[in-house]
Amino acid sequence: MPIAAAAALTATACVLIGCMPHTHRHETREENRSIELGKVEMVRALVEMKAGELKIRGGADGLLDASLRYDERAKPEIRYDASGFRGDLTVRQPHVSFNIGSSDSPNNWDLRLNDDVPMDLEVRVGAGKSVLELGSLYLRSLEVHLGAGEINLDLTGKWRKSMEAHIRGGVGKAVVRLPKDVGIEARARGGIGSIHVSGLERSGDLYTNEPAVKSPVTLRLDIEGGIGEIRLEAQE
Repeated sequence: MPIAAAAALTATACVLIGCMPHTHRHETREENRSIELGKVEMVRALVEMKAGELKIRGGADGLLDASLRYDERAKPEIRYDASGFRGDLTVRQPHVSFNIGSSDSPNNWDLRLNDDVPMDLEVRVGAGKSVLELGSLYLRSLEVHLGAGEINLDLTGKWRKSMEAHIRGGVGKAVVRLPKDVGIEARARGGIGSIHVSGLERSGDLYTNEPAVKSPVTLRLDIEGGIGEIRLEAQE
């Protein structure tokens, strides 16, 4: 077959059945980011990760110390506004069209927050695994929204002030660990999934521990299950 004819035949076949382009393997990036607290008196923080592995804990020298590993197409967006008495921090995974949770697209965030500044923290996670070790933070309020992943929320520690937390389940699994030396008042409502509670006394949809009667510090949790599973585990 003449070369010109063969080329024309190949081009026609590509139109009819599609030709697979050369696959470019995107690179994984690693970086460390730090943000100073500034002169704010309190902070509102939002962390949103659609897919990947997330860890949040205390111990930052400033407001935030972040160790980030990510697909180059999903560089985390980090913004901080400290222009007033309250700082606003956002750490968000950008919207992307590829599967950011796949094995060839690693996304791992290790975020350390300041332990001493009063903070309202909101965490939104999708697919993947999340570990939130928040017992050392000075939290005023907490919101956790779970998607299809798995989350381990550890609230054990020495709490200085009372705190309100709202936990919304999705189709994944959440394990919430609670301290024993402060009051616990947890209202839990199940969805299609299940809610399991250990170490607390139940009265209707309210679960409490013994220190709830006399402790000056109380953690009040409002928990709404989804399709997945939520487990409350109080220290005894």
